[in-house]
Amino acid sequence: MKRLTIRARLTLIYGGLFLLAGVVLLAVTYVLVDQRTAQPFGVSLRDLPKTSPTTPSGQNVDNLRSLLQEVQDEAKRNALESLLTQGGIALIVVSTVAIAFGWLLAGRALQPLLQITGTARRIAGADTAGRGLHERIALAGPRDEVRELADTFDEMLERLDRSFDGQRRFVANASHELRTPLALNRALVELAVTRPDAPEETRRLGESLLAVNERHERLIDGLLTLADSENELTERTAVDLAEVCAHVIDQAGRQAPDLPVHRSLAPAPTHGDPVLLERLTFNLVENALRHNLAGDGWVEVRTALVDGRPTLTVTNTGPVIAGYDVETMFQPFRRLSRERVAGTRGFGLGLSIVRAVARAHGGTAEAHPRPGGGLVVTVTLPAL
Repeated sequence: MKRLTIRARLTLIYGGLFLLAGVVLLAVTYVLVDQRTAQPFGVSLRDLPKTSPTTPSGQNVDNLRSLLQEVQDEAKRNALESLLTQGGIALIVVSTVAIAFGWLLAGRALQPLLQITGTARRIAGADTAGRGLHERIALAGPRDEVRELADTFDEMLERLDRSFDGQRRFVANASHELRTPLALNRALVELAVTRPDAPEETRRLGESLLAVNERHERLIDGLLTLADSENELTERTAVDLAEVCAHVIDQAGRQAPDLPVHRSLAPAPTHGDPVLLERLTFNLVENALRHNLAGDGWVEVRTALVDGRPTLTVTNTGPVIAGYDVETMFQPFRRLSRERVAGTRGFGLGLSIVRAVARAHGGTAEAHPRPGGGLVVTVTLPAL
């Protein structure tokens, strides 16, 4: 059962109270009129003589008394019925007008709450954590309870905005600072490995250190991309997802040359950051290649306009994934339990970056398990 809104309930309360007051007023008026119309003609039957002389017309006083009583009762009854009928009609008309005015007044009184709700809904619909927190209600008017609620909400948004902004800046700054020692470590290890007199053990150790260093560099790059993609885009250019996918497939396909990558790339123009969109596509294709079946696996990449919006869909075979595990893969540093056991070298940032980039462009990134194993990831972006 659908519940009534506050505005409807306030209107019913206003209208109900007005109608109740009108009914009481009509009842009091009825009683007063009934008492004041005891002798509607100003003649009391007690003033008539009690003898019974014969009148010129042949009627006695008793007959006159009875006739006058009937006329008085009829006049009184007609007056009271007219009062109830016309008063009831007037009460219904005025109550209808009062309910209409109550609806308008309730809407005006609740307008500040609607403004607060609208701001909260826009912030909640901003998708990416921290985006939209720069909005403020800035409610004008007298400092009443609603104004204090709006000011408190604005203060909370200010603190959250500073918190999320500080978190993003910390991640970006820390990632930038870590890049320098990693680059220095790589240069020193490469120098030691490439020396002519370097023993074989040193070379093997150097290759292991370079692999670890490369893993850390990819982690830092992922953190930087994630931090950048959670910021709002300031510049957008026209980009065709089909062209981006064709380039990425050629590059990423070298990682698994024996794994077939089927492509169906229809034009899908959008507008956004080409670098971030390329990273989004690369993460999807790389994730599909990495988590695939050996031997008879495959990957399919599709681009098209679906309901007028550019859409990228990446499908891959692979292990069976439970439906409740899909949303977990979009969270940073969250991986499936089998990945930890298998010792795969992912960081749990791939799909997190995909969703962050999609939301930064005003789009969505959703996934669902593929029947028989694997995953289907669909990215929808705004039309050009």
